Amino acid sequence: METSAPQRLLHFLLIEDDDDHATIVIRTLKSNRIANRIDRAVDGEQGLAYLRRQGVYQDACRPDVVLLDLKLPKVDGHEVLAQVKADPELRSIPIVVLTTSAAERDRESAYRLHANSYLVKPVDFEQFRKLVTDLGFYWGVWNKTLNAE
Repeated sequence: METSAPQRLLHFLLIEDDDDHATIVIRTLKSNRIANRIDRAVDGEQGLAYLRRQGVYQDACRPDVVLLDLKLPKVDGHEVLAQVKADPELRSIPIVVLTTSAAERDRESAYRLHANSYLVKPVDFEQFRKLVTDLGFYWGVWNKTLNAE
């Protein structure tokens, strides 16, 4: 069964410090025409500034979905998640935790902080690409966001 590209392409914000992981996510989403825009923040502090439209991000568009790594420099992913979900202006933005951590305490903490999904990055390159493809189709085709037409 073939899945077609979404009617309305999404804007993702990827908050990821690992360049290799970021490259896989960005290339996979673009190659499957899931996103028309993918912006990246390299640490939690930059991600929060982007979402709050602070400093150099004052003209940033709000993303449809945030892909959030947990193990980030400056401000870790749990704190980013807590701050976003505590902010009335930002809390409705879906946040997908995309992390290498399979630790139960990390998963429980993320869901307590209102993560919308928790995905563990596979070690295998092809499995990681498949996960990102499936993630993109879920948010781009099947799930209806607030901005969906």
